[in-house]
Order: sequence, then structure tokens, then C-alpha cells
Amino acid sequence: MGRKAKIRPVSAAQGAPGFVAYYRVSTDKQGQSGLGLEAQREAVERHVRGSGGLILAAFTEVESGKRNDRPQIAAAIASAKAQQATLVIAKLDRLARNVAFISALMDSGVAFVACDNPHATRLTIHILAAVAEHEREMISARTKAALAAAKVRGVKLGNPRLRAGDATAARRAGEVRTSRSCRHAAAVLPFIEAARAAGCESLTDIAAALQARGIRTASGGTEWGHSQVSRVLARASGR
Repeated sequence: MGRKAKIRPVSAAQGAPGFVAYYRVSTDKQGQSGLGLEAQREAVERHVRGSGGLILAAFTEVESGKRNDRPQIAAAIASAKAQQATLVIAKLDRLARNVAFISALMDSGVAFVACDNPHATRLTIHILAAVAEHEREMISARTKAALAAAKVRGVKLGNPRLRAGDATAARRAGEVRTSRSCRHAAAVLPFIEAARAAGCESLTDIAAALQARGIRTASGGTEWGHSQVSRVLARASGR
């Protein structure tokens, strides 16, 4: 039996409906192994083929769905808008389990379709996103409750290898924090550049733009100040 032909990114000049594909997995392991990506690609390619369309570009993100500051989805939206194409995803939960994020995307004017519910209306998409967001919050609440119960039972939480006075472990923990800060800075930098392109010149204006878009700070908060923007720029430049 021959292998099914893949749809490849091609030029929009051929006149067929254009699509920009967005794929997301939650962990580095999934991204490296392709676990979950193949099924997403198959669903997207099946939908595009059924629509008689063409994939103009494809973007893959390795990131948690609860985060909004994802450079690849920002790039995918920009690509779809520039080419007047439709953003296509395999499942709605691959886009974001966040109602505010879905609303912002819909307000951007970019058409998008989820292969698992291609005929969903704007109201349906809001409802599905709200359900997905609620499920995420419930999972988080159950996890916190389980940890609290374990602590009451005397279970030692945290890293058992990190002992007081252990300089090596402390140094490693610091390296992990620095690595996370650098990754966060790299993810936020495209949004800072977009704010500058939109006319934001001061650090305070950029902070306001990041806060308005719901971009998370390195600590996970939503309140941005000029000093935080300055730290992100310093991290991104390797200082």
C-alpha cells in the first residue's frame, strides 16, 4: 500500500483557499519525539484537503496551553493575517484553554477553524473554550488539594536532594532559574518588538502594551512595569 501524500506548504498564487497550520505540544519530549504532532498534522491535512485548500505555512509550538505568551502562535496569526489565510488547528484545546485569548484572536480579524469542530459558531467556540479553561482550573485545584493533603500526612514535598548548606544544589537551582528567565525573555521579545513597531517608545508604554495583551511576567503575574521590561530586554541580549 502506497504512503498517503502529504500536503506541503506552497504559494498562494495557485488560487486555492490558503491555510496557516498551527501545531502545539505541551512538553519538550513530545516535541522531540513527534508524539501528538503526527495526529495533529493528519487532522489538519485532511481538513485542508477536503476544503480544496493549500497550507501556506506551518508553525509548531512546544508550550503549555495555559500560557498566552507564545511566539509561534503570534507568528502564525501574523502570517495568516498577512496572507489573508485561515488559521487551522487540529483541536480547539491546541490553541489555548483561555477564554480571553480566544476572544482576542477572534477580535484580531483572522479567520480560524478547529478540525474537531469545523462548523462551530463564535458562540460555540467561546463555550468550548470556557469549558476547557474550567477543566484546567479544576485540575489545578485538585493538584493543590492533593499536595496539601500529602503535606498534612507528613509527606516531604519539594526536591529531596536540595539540602540546607548544599552549595552545589543551590548553584544548580540558580542555573535553572536563570535558564527559565532566558527562555521567558526569548518568548516575550517578539511582543516587545511588536509593541515598538506599533509606536510604543518608552519602557512604560511597552509594559502597558504587554499588560493589555495578557502577557505573563517571568513570575507568572500579569502586572508589568518598566523595570520588568528592562530585565527582559537584558536577558534577551544576554546581559
